[in-house]
Amino acid sequence: MAVPHHGRVDKGASVRLLVVDDEPHIADLVATVARYEGWQAVTAGSGEAALRTAADFHPDIVVLDLMLPDLDGFTVLDRLRSTGAMVPVVFLTARDGTADRVAGLTRGGDDYLVKPFSVEELMARLRAVLRRSTGPTWKRSVLKVSDLVMDEDTREVRRAGKLVTLTPTEYELLRYLMRRSPAVLTKAQILDHVWEYDFGGRSNVVELVVSHLRRKLDDGAGEPLIHTVRGVGYVLRRAAE
Repeated sequence: MAVPHHGRVDKGASVRLLVVDDEPHIADLVATVARYEGWQAVTAGSGEAALRTAADFHPDIVVLDLMLPDLDGFTVLDRLRSTGAMVPVVFLTARDGTADRVAGLTRGGDDYLVKPFSVEELMARLRAVLRRSTGPTWKRSVLKVSDLVMDEDTREVRRAGKLVTLTPTEYELLRYLMRRSPAVLTKAQILDHVWEYDFGGRSNVVELVVSHLRRKLDDGAGEPLIHTVRGVGYVLRRAAE
């Protein structure tokens, strides 16, 4: 069955991502993060399942492991291409040899990331591949609250036009606050999302990072944007809201 793909992503709709990996925790993690970004994401645990899913789901981009229980990733890619599907493919694999990287790119892959990996880096690479494959139709992912602007593609943050330099943890915490603004987020929610595991009640780590963020965002700027809701948590909004 041919897998149609028109080579362009309709940015009025969400990106459709297929994650192919025989390790369910990896596939589910990537899919969950993509869904949080507003994408549609499905998973497949084998090469044959990937080909069936691609035929039904028509993904805009694919994350593909090389080592699958039936077909290897190169074979899956070859069979996708043989159907006429020109969907971009990013390899995600534990095979880190130079020969594997070269083969992945020369066989038609668009990028190659080695495990263990950062989900943030993977999402950035996926957005970069989509920008290259869709050209000027790609719409940048920009968050804005008052005079605070975050470009999720370049990871640049500006307050009143001034560049704000953040650590990776500060960036993720701020992005979570901006994405959920004007909702109030508890410390437990922030710990679970930003650190992705239980800190055993050490919510003071959230207070510390929020304190650093406030100093950086409010330095020479206008009104504070991060507010404490006593007994609950934090919210990012203008004071008047």
